[in-house]
Amino acid sequence: MNPTSPAPTPPVIPDLAERLVSRNRTLIKMITIGCLVLLGLIPLALIRGVLSERRQRHAEAMGNITSTWGNPQVIAGPWLVVPYQRQVKGWTEQMVNGRMERIETSKTVVARANFLPAELSIAGDLQPDRLHRGIYEAVVYRSALQVSGHFARPSFDEWKVAPEDVLWDEAMVGVAISDLRGAKEALRLKWGDQTLPLVPGPKAGKLGTSVQARLPKGPLASETLPFEFALSLNGSGSLSFAPFGMLNRVRLTSPFPDPSFNGAYLPETRKVTADGFEAEWRVGYYGRGYPHQWSDASGGPLENGTVASSLFGVGVLPVVDSYRYVERSIKYGILFLTLVFTTFFLFEVRTLARVHPFQYTLVGAALCLFYLALLALSEVLPFGWAYLAGAAAATLLVAAYSAVVLQGAARAWLMGGGLAAVYGLLFVILRQQEYALLYGTGALFVALAAAMYATRKLDWYARD
Repeated sequence: MNPTSPAPTPPVIPDLAERLVSRNRTLIKMITIGCLVLLGLIPLALIRGVLSERRQRHAEAMGNITSTWGNPQVIAGPWLVVPYQRQVKGWTEQMVNGRMERIETSKTVVARANFLPAELSIAGDLQPDRLHRGIYEAVVYRSALQVSGHFARPSFDEWKVAPEDVLWDEAMVGVAISDLRGAKEALRLKWGDQTLPLVPGPKAGKLGTSVQARLPKGPLASETLPFEFALSLNGSGSLSFAPFGMLNRVRLTSPFPDPSFNGAYLPETRKVTADGFEAEWRVGYYGRGYPHQWSDASGGPLENGTVASSLFGVGVLPVVDSYRYVERSIKYGILFLTLVFTTFFLFEVRTLARVHPFQYTLVGAALCLFYLALLALSEVLPFGWAYLAGAAAATLLVAAYSAVVLQGAARAWLMGGGLAAVYGLLFVILRQQEYALLYGTGALFVALAAAMYATRKLDWYARD
């Protein structure tokens, strides 16, 4: 050994932490990307909060519109009310010969017997309309209904009422209408060959307001008591009926293309097209949950609310409004982040491109901004156009950024095309009701298969 030669430099031995990082760079990058995906839930949650606020403002605007036009309407009736007298016995204490004794007493009170019609027919037309307040729109309707049918002669045998105790001169007919503000014309009841005015009456229990007509004096001697009246009613949201007759027939027509038939009974026949709908119900009185006649001495369905469970009718609200669409699309936000970040990562592992976590963050911000743009645009544009504008803006932004980050125009085109395809698939899923889960699951299988195919020959250990 030459005494003048320099001493050999000892080899540099990396410490344990540096070796672990060097041998697990891919795993660390995957963990970092996973954390960035989870962090993306924060802006999505904030956007969901903005959505709730805008939806509340929309509900307030709709409430202001419908409060002046008419709320959801419920029509129950008519029903016949005949007062009668009955004796009520009781006990009282009185002083007799210096002693307190209980003495039976009797007093006369007036009760009211209620009778429902033997047959009830309703035929009508619903004309939808759209009202605006600022940027908000409400769907309302005008209804023209023709109500007819007949009562059977009232019988008091159930309550063992003597004929002289029946107060025929005070008999009346009542009709419950949940929001009388929607009635824009004078209401008149045709009773036999007479026409009687329908005037505001007392509250009909939980059904809301009512109108009533005093019947001509004298006993109702006929075995069949026909009635008929026309009802022009403004409302919003829905139109419902109560099956007060032994046999109920309801027939509705409307140019509204998206009806929602709801309640205790569905139409027996229906026809729904792009030009509107026709629906007809035939409902019996079996299973409605309340009797055909009752006395208010023991309560009744108008007071205890059992009529509400038998209502049926049609709703005239859009099946899914724009806010509902936006809410559903936000639920897929985490999936978008995962798919796009995974695509960027696959470009990293298969090419020389390197993407910094900060660049992942900017791409995630662009994806989250799409939902905010969709919410803002859907309030002033039809949802389809709002979705197209928001998706195009987000796709162009990510594709243009990818041209620099991924170091190639071809890769940017591939990224933009894939993102546009995913946005298109999401739009199809949003428009579906029954098959949304099926389409979404199939798309996930395709995405997973593509990722497995792209990395099938990649040696992950050799990469580190």
